[in-house]
Amino acid sequence: MAFVTQEQISQFHRDGFLALEEFFTMEECNAAQAQIQKIIAEMDVPPECRTEFSTKHEEQLRAQGNADYFLTSGDKIRFFFEKGVFDEKGEFLVPKDKSINKIGHALHASDAVFKQMTFSSKVQALARKLGLENPVVVQSMYIFKPPHIGGEVTAHQDATFLHTEPLGRVVGLWVALEDAAEENGCLWFLPGSHTSGITRRMVRTPPGTIPCTQFIGTEREYDSSQFIPAPIGKGGLILIHGEVVHKSEANLSASSRHVYTFHLMEAKDTLWSKENWLQPTPELPFPSLYTQN
Repeated sequence: MAFVTQEQISQFHRDGFLALEEFFTMEECNAAQAQIQKIIAEMDVPPECRTEFSTKHEEQLRAQGNADYFLTSGDKIRFFFEKGVFDEKGEFLVPKDKSINKIGHALHASDAVFKQMTFSSKVQALARKLGLENPVVVQSMYIFKPPHIGGEVTAHQDATFLHTEPLGRVVGLWVALEDAAEENGCLWFLPGSHTSGITRRMVRTPPGTIPCTQFIGTEREYDSSQFIPAPIGKGGLILIHGEVVHKSEANLSASSRHVYTFHLMEAKDTLWSKENWLQPTPELPFPSLYTQN
Protein backbone atom coordinates (compact mmCIF):
# COMPACT_ATOMS: atom_id res chain seq x y z
CA MET A 1 0.00 0.00 0.00
CA ALA A 2 1.31 3.38 -0.94
CA PHE A 3 1.68 5.84 1.91
CA VAL A 4 -1.40 8.04 2.25
CA THR A 5 -0.36 11.68 2.28
CA GLN A 6 -1.85 14.52 4.25
CA GLU A 7 -2.68 16.13 0.90
CA GLN A 8 -4.82 13.10 0.03
CA ILE A 9 -6.59 13.29 3.39
CA SER A 10 -7.31 16.97 2.71
CA GLN A 11 -8.68 15.97 -0.70
CA PHE A 12 -11.01 13.48 0.99
CA HIS A 13 -12.32 16.17 3.35
CA ARG A 14 -12.81 18.54 0.41
CA ASP A 15 -14.47 16.16 -2.07
CA GLY A 16 -16.09 13.59 0.24
CA PHE A 17 -14.31 10.67 -1.43
CA LEU A 18 -10.78 9.51 -2.17
CA ALA A 19 -9.49 6.81 -4.56
CA LEU A 20 -6.38 4.92 -3.43
CA GLU A 21 -4.98 2.62 -6.09
CA GLU A 22 -3.28 -0.69 -5.17
CA PHE A 23 -4.36 -0.60 -1.53
CA PHE A 24 -4.79 -4.39 -1.43
CA THR A 25 -2.66 -6.88 -3.35
CA MET A 26 -3.81 -9.06 -6.23
CA GLU A 27 -3.41 -12.07 -3.90
CA GLU A 28 -5.69 -10.55 -1.28
CA CYS A 29 -8.32 -9.78 -3.91
CA ASN A 30 -8.12 -13.28 -5.38
CA ALA A 31 -8.44 -14.83 -1.91
CA ALA A 32 -11.60 -12.82 -1.25
CA GLN A 33 -13.12 -13.88 -4.58
CA ALA A 34 -12.25 -17.52 -3.97
CA GLN A 35 -13.76 -17.39 -0.50
CA ILE A 36 -17.03 -15.90 -1.73
CA GLN A 37 -17.35 -18.74 -4.23
CA LYS A 38 -17.09 -21.21 -1.34
CA ILE A 39 -19.79 -19.31 0.53
CA ILE A 40 -22.04 -19.38 -2.55
CA ALA A 41 -21.43 -23.11 -3.04
CA GLU A 42 -22.70 -23.73 0.49
CA MET A 43 -25.61 -21.28 0.16
CA ASP A 44 -29.01 -22.62 1.14
CA VAL A 45 -31.61 -19.88 0.92
CA PRO A 46 -35.23 -20.69 1.78
CA PRO A 47 -37.51 -19.69 -1.11
CA GLU A 48 -39.45 -17.24 1.07
CA CYS A 49 -36.18 -15.43 1.78
CA ARG A 50 -35.15 -15.03 -1.83
CA THR A 51 -35.15 -11.27 -1.69
CA GLU A 52 -34.44 -9.19 -4.76
CA PHE A 53 -32.34 -6.16 -3.85
CA SER A 54 -33.41 -2.81 -5.24
CA THR A 55 -32.70 0.85 -4.66
CA LYS A 56 -35.93 2.20 -6.11
CA HIS A 57 -37.96 3.78 -3.31
CA GLU A 58 -41.11 1.66 -3.31
CA GLU A 59 -39.24 -1.52 -4.16
CA GLN A 60 -36.90 -0.90 -1.23
CA LEU A 61 -39.84 -0.71 1.11
CA ARG A 62 -41.43 -3.84 -0.30
CA ALA A 63 -38.39 -6.03 -0.90
CA GLN A 64 -36.27 -5.04 2.08
CA GLY A 65 -38.46 -3.34 4.60
CA ASN A 66 -41.00 -6.12 4.68
CA ALA A 67 -38.34 -8.78 4.99
CA ASP A 68 -37.26 -9.91 8.43
CA TYR A 69 -34.48 -11.64 6.50
CA PHE A 70 -33.01 -8.22 5.71
CA LEU A 71 -33.61 -6.54 9.07
CA THR A 72 -31.92 -9.35 10.98
CA SER A 73 -28.90 -9.68 8.69
CA GLY A 74 -26.60 -7.37 10.64
CA ASP A 75 -24.86 -10.21 12.47
CA LYS A 76 -25.15 -12.90 9.78
CA ILE A 77 -24.14 -13.76 6.22
CA ARG A 78 -27.21 -13.45 4.00
CA PHE A 79 -27.95 -13.30 0.30
CA PHE A 80 -29.75 -10.69 -1.81
CA PHE A 81 -30.53 -11.23 -5.47
CA GLU A 82 -30.80 -9.40 -8.77
CA LYS A 83 -34.15 -8.90 -10.45
CA GLY A 84 -35.46 -11.59 -12.74
CA VAL A 85 -33.33 -14.46 -11.45
CA PHE A 86 -36.25 -16.45 -9.96
CA ASP A 87 -39.29 -18.01 -11.54
CA GLU A 88 -42.73 -17.64 -9.95
CA LYS A 89 -41.94 -20.53 -7.59
CA GLY A 90 -38.74 -18.89 -6.36
CA GLU A 91 -36.45 -21.29 -8.22
CA PHE A 92 -33.29 -20.03 -9.90
CA LEU A 93 -33.48 -19.16 -13.60
CA VAL A 94 -29.73 -18.54 -13.83
CA PRO A 95 -26.68 -20.11 -12.16
CA LYS A 96 -26.48 -19.23 -8.47
CA ASP A 97 -23.23 -17.33 -8.78
CA LYS A 98 -24.72 -15.14 -11.52
CA SER A 99 -27.90 -14.40 -9.56
CA ILE A 100 -26.63 -12.54 -6.51
CA ASN A 101 -26.61 -8.78 -6.10
CA LYS A 102 -24.83 -8.81 -2.74
CA ILE A 103 -23.97 -10.86 0.32
CA GLY A 104 -24.12 -9.11 3.70
CA HIS A 105 -23.94 -7.80 6.34
CA ALA A 106 -21.46 -9.43 8.74
CA LEU A 107 -18.77 -10.95 6.53
CA HIS A 108 -16.24 -9.01 8.61
CA ALA A 109 -17.19 -10.97 11.73
CA SER A 110 -18.38 -14.31 10.35
CA ASP A 111 -15.67 -15.22 7.85
CA ALA A 112 -11.92 -15.45 8.49
CA VAL A 113 -10.82 -14.19 5.04
CA PHE A 114 -12.99 -11.06 5.15
CA LYS A 115 -12.20 -10.47 8.80
CA GLN A 116 -8.50 -10.44 7.96
CA MET A 117 -9.07 -7.94 5.16
CA THR A 118 -11.31 -5.66 7.24
CA PHE A 119 -9.09 -5.53 10.31
CA SER A 120 -5.79 -5.48 8.42
CA SER A 121 -3.00 -3.26 9.70
CA LYS A 122 -3.22 -1.08 6.59
CA VAL A 123 -6.93 -0.40 7.17
CA GLN A 124 -6.13 0.44 10.79
CA ALA A 125 -3.34 2.78 9.64
CA LEU A 126 -5.69 4.50 7.20
CA ALA A 127 -8.31 5.00 9.91
CA ARG A 128 -5.67 6.54 12.17
CA LYS A 129 -4.60 8.82 9.32
CA LEU A 130 -8.24 9.97 9.13
CA GLY A 131 -8.08 10.79 12.82
CA LEU A 132 -10.53 8.12 13.94
CA GLU A 133 -10.05 7.46 17.66
CA ASN A 134 -12.43 4.56 18.24
CA PRO A 135 -13.71 3.27 14.90
CA VAL A 136 -16.07 0.30 14.94
CA VAL A 137 -17.21 -1.83 11.99
CA VAL A 138 -20.97 -1.60 11.56
CA GLN A 139 -21.55 -3.68 8.42
CA SER A 140 -19.89 -5.34 5.44
CA MET A 141 -21.02 -6.48 2.01
CA TYR A 142 -19.75 -8.30 -1.04
CA ILE A 143 -21.30 -6.72 -4.15
CA PHE A 144 -21.23 -8.58 -7.46
CA LYS A 145 -22.56 -6.24 -10.17
CA PRO A 146 -22.84 -9.25 -12.53
CA PRO A 147 -22.34 -8.82 -16.29
CA HIS A 148 -25.36 -7.71 -18.34
CA ILE A 149 -27.80 -7.71 -15.38
CA GLY A 150 -25.99 -5.80 -12.61
CA GLY A 151 -28.52 -3.17 -11.62
CA GLU A 152 -27.94 0.55 -11.18
CA VAL A 153 -27.64 2.04 -7.71
CA THR A 154 -29.41 5.38 -7.71
CA ALA A 155 -27.88 8.53 -6.23
CA HIS A 156 -27.88 8.33 -2.44
CA GLN A 157 -26.05 9.12 0.78
CA ASP A 158 -25.03 6.31 3.11
CA ALA A 159 -26.15 8.39 6.11
CA THR A 160 -29.73 7.96 4.86
CA PHE A 161 -29.44 4.35 6.01
CA LEU A 162 -26.69 4.60 8.66
CA HIS A 163 -27.67 7.62 10.73
CA THR A 164 -25.61 8.98 13.61
CA GLU A 165 -25.78 11.95 15.95
CA PRO A 166 -23.84 13.98 15.13
CA LEU A 167 -23.63 13.29 11.43
CA GLY A 168 -20.26 12.84 9.75
CA ARG A 169 -19.18 9.85 11.83
CA VAL A 170 -19.56 7.13 9.17
CA VAL A 171 -17.10 6.35 6.39
CA GLY A 172 -17.32 3.62 3.77
CA LEU A 173 -14.33 1.66 2.49
CA TRP A 174 -15.02 0.29 -0.99
CA VAL A 175 -12.50 -2.26 -2.26
CA ALA A 176 -12.39 -3.14 -5.95
CA LEU A 177 -11.77 -6.88 -6.22
CA GLU A 178 -11.88 -6.48 -10.01
CA ASP A 179 -11.22 -3.47 -12.21
CA ALA A 180 -14.09 -1.00 -11.87
CA ALA A 181 -14.50 1.05 -15.05
CA GLU A 182 -17.29 3.17 -16.50
CA GLU A 183 -18.24 0.23 -18.73
CA ASN A 184 -18.99 -2.17 -15.86
CA GLY A 185 -20.47 0.18 -13.30
CA CYS A 186 -17.82 2.12 -11.37
CA LEU A 187 -18.86 4.65 -8.74
CA TRP A 188 -19.82 8.22 -9.62
CA PHE A 189 -19.63 11.05 -7.10
CA LEU A 190 -20.98 14.55 -6.61
CA PRO A 191 -17.84 16.25 -5.22
CA GLY A 192 -18.38 18.35 -2.12
CA SER A 193 -21.94 17.11 -1.60
CA HIS A 194 -21.07 15.79 1.87
CA THR A 195 -21.29 19.31 3.31
CA SER A 196 -25.05 19.84 2.86
CA GLY A 197 -26.49 17.36 5.36
CA ILE A 198 -29.14 14.81 4.46
CA THR A 199 -32.79 15.18 3.47
CA ARG A 200 -33.96 11.57 3.71
CA ARG A 201 -33.71 8.79 6.27
CA MET A 202 -34.76 5.15 6.25
CA VAL A 203 -36.09 4.28 9.70
CA ARG A 204 -37.62 1.29 11.41
CA THR A 205 -41.34 1.47 12.04
CA PRO A 206 -42.83 0.28 15.37
CA PRO A 207 -42.57 -3.49 15.96
CA GLY A 208 -45.33 -5.40 14.22
CA THR A 209 -45.92 -2.62 11.70
CA ILE A 210 -45.96 -3.45 7.98
CA PRO A 211 -43.75 -2.38 6.29
CA CYS A 212 -40.88 -2.69 8.76
CA THR A 213 -39.12 0.45 7.50
CA GLN A 214 -40.13 3.70 5.91
CA PHE A 215 -38.45 6.73 4.40
CA ILE A 216 -38.74 10.12 6.12
CA GLY A 217 -38.12 13.08 3.85
CA THR A 218 -37.25 12.92 0.16
CA GLU A 219 -34.06 12.64 -1.85
CA ARG A 220 -32.88 15.84 -3.45
CA GLU A 221 -32.92 16.21 -7.21
CA TYR A 222 -29.40 15.94 -8.58
CA ASP A 223 -27.94 17.23 -11.82
CA SER A 224 -26.48 14.14 -13.48
CA SER A 225 -23.97 16.28 -15.38
CA GLN A 226 -22.30 17.24 -12.09
CA PHE A 227 -21.30 13.67 -11.18
CA ILE A 228 -17.78 12.52 -11.94
CA PRO A 229 -16.72 8.89 -12.41
CA ALA A 230 -14.22 7.21 -10.10
CA PRO A 231 -12.82 4.25 -12.02
CA ILE A 232 -10.29 2.24 -10.04
CA GLY A 233 -8.14 -0.82 -10.63
CA LYS A 234 -8.30 -4.16 -8.89
CA GLY A 235 -7.02 -3.81 -5.34
CA GLY A 236 -7.88 -0.12 -5.17
CA LEU A 237 -9.86 1.35 -2.28
CA ILE A 238 -12.28 4.26 -2.36
CA LEU A 239 -13.04 6.14 0.85
CA ILE A 240 -16.66 7.34 0.93
CA HIS A 241 -17.86 9.99 3.37
CA GLY A 242 -21.22 9.03 4.86
CA GLU A 243 -22.93 12.09 3.39
CA VAL A 244 -21.36 12.30 -0.06
CA VAL A 245 -23.84 11.67 -2.88
CA HIS A 246 -22.81 8.74 -5.06
CA LYS A 247 -24.27 6.23 -7.49
CA SER A 248 -23.35 3.56 -10.01
CA GLU A 249 -24.85 2.77 -13.40
CA ALA A 250 -26.17 -0.59 -14.54
CA ASN A 251 -23.54 -3.04 -15.74
CA LEU A 252 -24.38 -3.82 -19.35
CA SER A 253 -20.87 -5.07 -20.13
CA ALA A 254 -19.57 -8.64 -20.26
CA SER A 255 -17.37 -8.08 -17.17
CA SER A 256 -18.48 -8.37 -13.56
CA ARG A 257 -17.49 -5.75 -10.98
CA HIS A 258 -16.89 -7.52 -7.68
CA VAL A 259 -16.44 -5.30 -4.62
CA TYR A 260 -15.96 -5.81 -0.91
CA THR A 261 -17.19 -2.85 1.09
CA PHE A 262 -17.60 -2.07 4.76
CA HIS A 263 -18.52 0.90 6.94
CA LEU A 264 -16.72 2.32 9.93
CA MET A 265 -18.24 4.58 12.56
CA GLU A 266 -16.28 6.81 14.90
CA ALA A 267 -17.80 5.55 18.15
CA LYS A 268 -16.31 8.24 20.38
CA ASP A 269 -19.00 10.74 21.39
CA THR A 270 -21.36 9.32 18.75
CA LEU A 271 -24.93 8.05 19.06
CA TRP A 272 -26.00 5.29 16.64
CA SER A 273 -29.67 5.82 15.85
CA LYS A 274 -32.01 3.20 17.32
CA GLU A 275 -34.21 3.89 14.28
CA ASN A 276 -31.59 2.55 11.83
CA TRP A 277 -32.50 -0.73 10.12
CA LEU A 278 -29.11 -2.09 11.20
CA GLN A 279 -28.61 -2.62 14.92
CA PRO A 280 -25.83 -4.20 16.96
CA THR A 281 -26.84 -7.40 18.71
CA PRO A 282 -25.73 -9.17 21.90
CA GLU A 283 -24.10 -11.74 19.63
CA LEU A 284 -22.32 -9.07 17.59
CA PRO A 285 -21.75 -5.67 19.15
CA PHE A 286 -20.03 -3.44 16.61
CA PRO A 287 -16.40 -4.65 16.83
CA SER A 288 -13.59 -2.16 17.36
CA LEU A 289 -11.26 -1.82 14.38
CA TYR A 290 -8.20 -1.32 16.57
CA THR A 291 -8.61 -4.22 19.00
CA GLN A 292 -9.28 -7.01 16.51
CA ASN A 293 -6.48 -9.24 15.22
